[in-house]
Order: sequence, then C-alpha cells, then structure tokens
Amino acid sequence: MPRASGRILVVDDNKVIRQLIRVNLELEGFEVVTAGDGAECLEVVHQVRPDVVTLDVVMPRLDGIGTAARLRADPRTRDLPIAIVSACTQYEVDAGFATGVDAFLPKPFEPAELVRLVRQLAEREARRPTEAHAAGSRPRVRGLAGESGSPAQA
Repeated sequence: MPRASGRILVVDDNKVIRQLIRVNLELEGFEVVTAGDGAECLEVVHQVRPDVVTLDVVMPRLDGIGTAARLRADPRTRDLPIAIVSACTQYEVDAGFATGVDAFLPKPFEPAELVRLVRQLAEREARRPTEAHAAGSRPRVRGLAGESGSPAQA
C-alpha cells in the first residue's frame, strides 16, 4: 500500500484515543494535528487547513454533531471531508448524515479500517477541483472495501 499524504485534524476528548489515531495515521505518512473537543476544533481548523477532520461524538463544550454542523455552515469548511469516529447510536448516525458528515467508523475500530477510511476521504479531497467539486457533491462513504458496510459504518 503506498504511503498517504495530507493533513488530518483529529478531534476527541480522550487523550489516549487521540494518540492512538495520531500514531496510526502518522505511520501511514499523514500529518496529524489534534484537538480536545469541537470548540477547539473550530478555533484551529482555519489555521491548520486540514484535508480531513475526524470527530468523536460525545465531547465537552461542543459535541461532534454540533461541530460538523458548524463546519458545514462555514463556506470555508463546507466541503471539508468529515468522518465521525465514535461509538454512535443510530440516532447520532442519522443526525450526522443529516448534518453532512461523510462517513462513520464505530469504536472500537481496527487501525487498518481507520487508515483506509481517512485515505479514501483524503484522496477524494485531493481530487476535489474536478467535476465533482464543481457540481458541489460530497459522496458519502458508507462501507470500506471488502466489507458489507451498513450506513452506520464507513
């Protein structure tokens, strides 16, 4: 598998989970910046200019669904690929898709699944200046290669 490239903003209130995600993505060649909650994400997203954002759902100050909604409402981050990496209820999955989240990866996850998902979203972002971007479309990632993938998994 070729090494990836791109900057990923990982948002999770659990320091251990942030570090786990960071290490796995950095081993694959991604540059990783972290934030401890949605409010911090919104403070740094414009300086960091990530290619992909991963969000936990349950966080202090501003949860993942609220963060995704604010990212989608901002013209500067409207098309930024967003993946929820969290143990979600079906209600949270539905709310996330309604908000414009691109993909979900349930916790606990296999590191290879995380890398595959982030790579898919980063590659899509790299191709964004093509006709898909001109049409304003953001295809949702519903399943990983080789999986049966339900709408709740990406």
